[in-house]
Amino acid sequence: MGAWLRRLLLLAIWGSVAAAALLLFFAWDLPRPEEALATTRRPSVTLEAADGRLLSTHGDLYGEVARLDDLPAFLPGALMAVEDRRFREHFGLDPVGLARAALANLRARRVVQGGSTLTQQLAKNLFLTPERSLRRKVQEAMLALWLERRFTKDQLLEIYLNRVYLGAGAYGVDAAARLYFGVPARRVTLWQAAILAGLPKAPSRLNPRAAPDAAIRRGAEVLDAMAGTGLITPRRAAQEAERMALPRRPSGDAGWFSDWVRDDLAENYPGAGDLVLRTTLDLKLQAVVEARLEALLSGPGAVARAGQGAVLALDMRDGAVRAMAGGRSYRASPFNRAVTARRQPGSVFKPVVWLAALEAGATPEEAVSDAPLTLGGWSPRNGAWRGRGTLSLEEALAHSVNTAAVRVLLRAGGARRVAETARRLGLRGPFPDNAALALGTAEATLLDLVAAYAAFGNGGLLVEPHGVTRAESARRLLAVPRTAPQRVLSAEHAAMMRRMLGAVVARGTGRAALVQGKVVGGKTGTTQDFRDAWFIGLAPPLAIGVWLGNDDASPMDDVRGGTLPAQLFREIVEEGLP
Repeated sequence: MGAWLRRLLLLAIWGSVAAAALLLFFAWDLPRPEEALATTRRPSVTLEAADGRLLSTHGDLYGEVARLDDLPAFLPGALMAVEDRRFREHFGLDPVGLARAALANLRARRVVQGGSTLTQQLAKNLFLTPERSLRRKVQEAMLALWLERRFTKDQLLEIYLNRVYLGAGAYGVDAAARLYFGVPARRVTLWQAAILAGLPKAPSRLNPRAAPDAAIRRGAEVLDAMAGTGLITPRRAAQEAERMALPRRPSGDAGWFSDWVRDDLAENYPGAGDLVLRTTLDLKLQAVVEARLEALLSGPGAVARAGQGAVLALDMRDGAVRAMAGGRSYRASPFNRAVTARRQPGSVFKPVVWLAALEAGATPEEAVSDAPLTLGGWSPRNGAWRGRGTLSLEEALAHSVNTAAVRVLLRAGGARRVAETARRLGLRGPFPDNAALALGTAEATLLDLVAAYAAFGNGGLLVEPHGVTRAESARRLLAVPRTAPQRVLSAEHAAMMRRMLGAVVARGTGRAALVQGKVVGGKTGTTQDFRDAWFIGLAPPLAIGVWLGNDDASPMDDVRGGTLPAQLFREIVEEGLP
């Protein structure tokens, strides 16, 4: 054997060894494809509004398995037109497509086209991490070749359509079609299919929920690509582009409500898997609450240095939460000021004191002095109130007279008796054991205060605030945990409280909340230095609470419960209630 032949043989042997070593280097940590095809996912939670419209989704949302034969032909056609026109011709890798993309990128001097096939994208999505490296690209190619040997082209396309991530937690075209358009994938129109086909490029950035305008622009590009491949005519592409109109999301910041509903899911539905929850949220009322709150905070609220607000609307009959705004913007601050923030309620606590007095034998007509008094060195002030000597309990509540409130607390049996009454109404305290409790020096959340007022409005029943009316998992209805309304005061005393709360609005501090043609009642509250301003009102069938203030407890400029909060209550009732 000649020397040159021996050298050639040695070169071949060592070349084979190097190639095997290189192959081992790229393949040693490859995932097992059969196992990855059956990968698990996070359970999904789908929240629906009270009327059944989609509110939000969380976790990994999958729809029904979409069979290729059941889908309109233009849906997979749109995908291939924009992502991989030679899908049915190549073997998993497309040298022609790679060369075309390289030339386009060279001419543009930047990356304007990718050369990955649908099979490579499927391999990446199913088996690999988003890491960008030569090693991952080689592994992607190896897995693409495996997929092409393991499945037919139709099977690969079907797997892709069912597994591809399309934004907003939706995996697969059926989940995305239901999420974005409210229809199953088999019923999408041509322009809807174009939008779906355009999402794999950048699902988080281009999806209709995150960026509706960008989704429409991308959909138009897909229609042009379909015309370029002859799937549709240019005229049809232009017509479909004109038809693109994504439904406006009915509520911008219902995120506080969604978070609140999801807080106890693990406890209430253990091991349930995917959940579909019908909630109590009224989308029309929610939109009114958000719009009116923002208008107030950006207008007169800004002038008065009121930076934040919270609103909660509760059905006083059963405790269903119909609207919730936990602040000005959920995107800017998801902290829920309607549920989590505990603040001094000021004079909106006084109806609890009056109820305790009624239960001790007082009546709305009973006289109480508004004269100055001092207890243990403490002397409550009446602000601008001009003393009358005596007035009825009803008038004292209507005008929120502080010295009278302290006397009413003493008439009820003192701070401990009032604290007991407050706890019975669902207020948690802690409550100071002194007469200053009459002026609202405890702490409470807006949610708890509204629920307490609901008992005045519904005849004496304490209702549990809740946000879910129906729960379904795997097409099976689940029991929804619920506490039945409990009687916490007599119907007679509830009627007296409604009468006195009506006087607050008719001729007292809450006149700004008066709604023509509706019977409403409520109570104003303002804390020291105008740090908090409240209005809690009854507008059957709802109890509605409003809070305005600042997160750092800085003072507002003369914002009282009877001004902007009462005004906001009136606007919500006028626009949001029939």
